[in-house]
Amino acid sequence: MEILLNLGWVALGLVLLYFGAEWLVKGSASVALKLGISPLVVGLTVVAFGTSAPELLVCLQANLTPGGGDIAIGNIVGSNICNILMVLGASAMVFPLVIHEQIIKREMNILLVASVIFVAMLYDGVLGRTEGILLFIGILAYVIYSIYDARRTPGTEDDGDLDEVLSPEEIEAAQKGGMKDIAKDLILIAVGIGALSLGANRLVAGGEQLAIMLSVPKAIIALSLFAFGTSLPELATGIMASWRREGDIVVGNAVGSCIFNLLAVGGATAAVWPVKIVGLSVIDFAVMLATVVLSMILMRTHRSISRVEGAVMLAVYIGYSIYMFAR
Repeated sequence: MEILLNLGWVALGLVLLYFGAEWLVKGSASVALKLGISPLVVGLTVVAFGTSAPELLVCLQANLTPGGGDIAIGNIVGSNICNILMVLGASAMVFPLVIHEQIIKREMNILLVASVIFVAMLYDGVLGRTEGILLFIGILAYVIYSIYDARRTPGTEDDGDLDEVLSPEEIEAAQKGGMKDIAKDLILIAVGIGALSLGANRLVAGGEQLAIMLSVPKAIIALSLFAFGTSLPELATGIMASWRREGDIVVGNAVGSCIFNLLAVGGATAAVWPVKIVGLSVIDFAVMLATVVLSMILMRTHRSISRVEGAVMLAVYIGYSIYMFAR
């Protein structure tokens, strides 16, 4: 009976994380439109950070509990593996992904560098406050530079980020509604944040109890269950965008979320309280780095990810998941 109760908490946490992120992103995107903020800024801040909000709240919640460092870092590592292999793989199977040149030349290189720095900082098993602050400074620099670069080269902004979040009807309504409907959006944002907070709390609490009852290490739970659950917003967004033939947006959302996970989520979590890990294997970090390199290779060949390549990526993710529970 206790197992069913904890499974219920985990399921409730996953549902709240998914809808909380959805409401947060929708409300924030609508406010941005009404305030005249460019779609680029919305994509860099609201969409990327909004879909990474579940990871942030789960990591903050977990790291404040005894021995929660494995859950916090495991969630970041697992989510990035999931974003690359599962989200891109599943999206490519829906429709082959055409990759924008900027993703290949800039974002993927930034992701690789951020991943290497993140792993290097954890070499001693601790991500300290100073390291966390440095990582967070990194995400601020990334966002500021991206905005500056977009303004320096006008006419390259893409409304696709908003198309992922709001339907054409919702975009038109937001543009016409002006400030009079902004209170509704603020309420939606508040409800989204509340759902994310409660969802993170229930997911961590239920997952920890299941791990204890089933003698499964917390690191494994974080790398698999938590990572999959907190990557649901990216997966849903990716599949929908792929269905609309917007491959560069699929990749941009997945890659952007990975960058935010490492720099913003990892940085903020360690800045609040130093993160200590004991149960994560060097193999987990190696797999994360390998997925980034693999995706870079696939993207550079014909500037696309085919259905077959997507199936291979998804198969690798399934194989890694099986390995985690078998080791």
